Amino acid sequence: MSASVNHLQERTLDSAELLEQIMPSAITLAMMLRQKKMAAWLRNELDGYEDETAAPPYRRDLPGHIVARSPQYGWIPAPVNEDQTREHGHLSLVDGTKVLEKFCVGCKKGDGNRVQLEKEAMATLQKQINLSAELAINLSRDVYSQLLRTVRAAIYLWTIELMGRGLEGEHNHYTADQRSSVADLDDPQRFWRRAMEEVNELPIPDVKSAGFFERMFGRAS
Repeated sequence: MSASVNHLQERTLDSAELLEQIMPSAITLAMMLRQKKMAAWLRNELDGYEDETAAPPYRRDLPGHIVARSPQYGWIPAPVNEDQTREHGHLSLVDGTKVLEKFCVGCKKGDGNRVQLEKEAMATLQKQINLSAELAINLSRDVYSQLLRTVRAAIYLWTIELMGRGLEGEHNHYTADQRSSVADLDDPQRFWRRAMEEVNELPIPDVKSAGFFERMFGRAS
């Protein structure tokens, strides 16, 4: 199997390329370079994390809005104050990028995803605001998109470093010297921390929403 750092970098900048399609190639490259930490991080991102404590900070305590179910109007903003929003209006996402991207693609800009508050937290908040309605956290599509862009940006930054070390062009394998020259880049935290800080300054595309026919009949294969 061949791997091209150049092509992988180009794909991270192409909005037509889903992250779901890019990550297997990134995993293959990491394995060919024997970068076990990068490969493990990429697999976790693709498949998801076991629990919140294992997830990186760009996946934890993401800001949302608390909404209440009204019998007349459906889901509406809940009458909560800033302190209550800070305490309860956040959520961690541990699903794999494939699941998160699927939501993003099928969701229009400006929409979001509702997740019911945990039973104990809901009871506490219902008592505080004197409301018996069902409560949920609404995370906007932008939150999901930013998470996905952060992962994509980390891969992009990794490829930049690899190319800077001379690993350009198509390769069926990498020599021991080539692998040794980039061994210090087997550090996913180095790249996702930079991505968290720089993603909005990098040429990383937003996740495109599917068009009407794509939402009705699915993406073309």
